[in-house]
Amino acid sequence: MRRLWAAIAALALAGCASIGTPLHGLRAPSAADASCLEALAALDQRVERAGVRDAEADRIAGFGWLRVDRVMAALAPRARDSDSAFAAWVDRLRALDRSARLVELANLPPADREPGLDRVDACARQLSDSLRRDAGAREALLQGARVPDRYSDASRAAGLYPLLRWPFFAGISQWQNGQMAAMQEASVAPRSARRYAPESAFQQPTALPRERFAHDVLGLPVVTAERARDLLAAHAPVFDIESSGRFDAFGPPGWNDTGRIGVDTLQPVVYERLTHTLLNGRALLQLVYTLWFPERPASGPTDLLAGVLDGVIVRITLDTEGRPILLDTIHACGCYHLFFPSARLRPRPGAPTDEEWAFAPAGLPEAAPPSRLVVRIASRTHYVLGVGAAESPQALRAGATPYARANEDDLRRLPVQGTAATRSLYGPDGLVAGTERGERFFFWPMGIASAGATRQWGHHATAFVGRRHFDDADLIERRFVLDTGD
Repeated sequence: MRRLWAAIAALALAGCASIGTPLHGLRAPSAADASCLEALAALDQRVERAGVRDAEADRIAGFGWLRVDRVMAALAPRARDSDSAFAAWVDRLRALDRSARLVELANLPPADREPGLDRVDACARQLSDSLRRDAGAREALLQGARVPDRYSDASRAAGLYPLLRWPFFAGISQWQNGQMAAMQEASVAPRSARRYAPESAFQQPTALPRERFAHDVLGLPVVTAERARDLLAAHAPVFDIESSGRFDAFGPPGWNDTGRIGVDTLQPVVYERLTHTLLNGRALLQLVYTLWFPERPASGPTDLLAGVLDGVIVRITLDTEGRPILLDTIHACGCYHLFFPSARLRPRPGAPTDEEWAFAPAGLPEAAPPSRLVVRIASRTHYVLGVGAAESPQALRAGATPYARANEDDLRRLPVQGTAATRSLYGPDGLVAGTERGERFFFWPMGIASAGATRQWGHHATAFVGRRHFDDADLIERRFVLDTGD
C-alpha cells in the first residue's frame, strides 16, 4: 500500500511539474503497476529538471508509458473495432513513447539515467497488459489520446484575430501571387543552380516493383525496415539549388561548445523519415526529406524573416501501389506550404476562400523510379520554385554533387562540440533555440508561438489564417479527391 501511495504522490508531483500526468488511467493499479508508475514519474521529473523532454509525440494524461501523434489519434476509432486492433494501437503508442525515452535518456546526464531502457520497456509491457484488462482505462485512453493543435486561442483573442486576419490574408495572397510569378520566371529563364543527387542515384538503378502493400489490423501499410530504406532511397529527390553564398549549402546541424547551432556545409546530408496520411479510408505512406541551411540571410536591416538556421521539408505521398500522387513542402518554421498534386488528385469542391487552404501553384510530373523528382530551390530565401523530373539516371547525375541520407531521429541526439554530451536540436517546446525571427513580434496575433522559428515534427502549424498542421492525418483528404483507378 505504501508503494501505491508513493506512486500517487510521484504522479501528483509530476503533474505539478507540468508533465501532464493527472491521477487517472489504470483504475486499480497492482503493486507492480504502482512500482512502474513511480519509476516512470521519477524519470519524467529528472527529464523535466534537465530540460531534455522530447516534444515530437505528445504525452497522454494518465498514461505515462504511452505517447500519441496525429495519425495515431486519428486511428483511435479503429482501435475500438476489436481487441487485436486495440492491442496494435497501444503498441504503436508504446513505440512513440519508447522513441522519445531513448532520446531523453541519451540527453540526460549519466547519473540521471535511471531507470534504464530495460526497466522502461518492462514497465511499458506490464502497464499495457493491465490496461487491456481494464475497460474503464481503455475508454479513458481512447478518449484522451489527442494531440492539441499548435495555435493559441488566447493569443488570437488578445491579438484581435477576427479583425487582423483580413490584412494578414491579403498579405498572404500577395506573397502567393509573387511566388507564382517567381516560379513562372524560373521555368522560363532558370538561373544557374548547383545540383545535388542522392548517393543512391549514382549506383545501379533498380525499379521498385509496383505492388499493393499489405495492411495491418489498423489499416497501416506493412513495411519492413528494409523496404522502407528502399522506398526512401528510390524516391529521394534531386535538388537544384540556386547558389550565391555559403547560406545556400546544406548539411548536418550541430551544437558548438558555446551553445549555438551551426551547419556543416562541407558534407551535404538530407534527413528522412517515413510517415502516413489517411485518404479514402486508406493509410498511405509518406516519404519526408529535410535539408538544413546555415541561415536565411537578411535582405536588409529591416528583414523580419532572416535568421540562423533555415530548413526545407519535402514530402512525397505514395498511393497504394507506391506511385507518387503528391509532393508538398514547407520550411522548417511551418511556413510557405505548397502543394504539387499529380493528375490523379483534383481539388475537393467547396474549399473555403477566406483562409489558407491549399496553395497548389503547379502539378506534379510523372517520375516513377529510377526517374526522380527534381526540386528547385531559390537562393537566400530557399523558396521552392518548382518541381520537375529527371527522366534518366544519366540526366539526374549530370554535374551533380552526391548527398548522403540520414535518419531524422539523429537530430534528437546531436553531439555537443567538445563534450561527451548529446543534445536535441529541439527544445521541450518543440522549437530550436536561437532561431527566433523578428516576425514573431508582429505575427503573434495569428496564434502561432514564435512565428518563423524552426520547429520539430508535430509542431508545424502551416496557416496563419485558419488552422492547419503539416502532420494532420486528414490534411490531403480534406483538400483533394483521388482518382483511384480501381
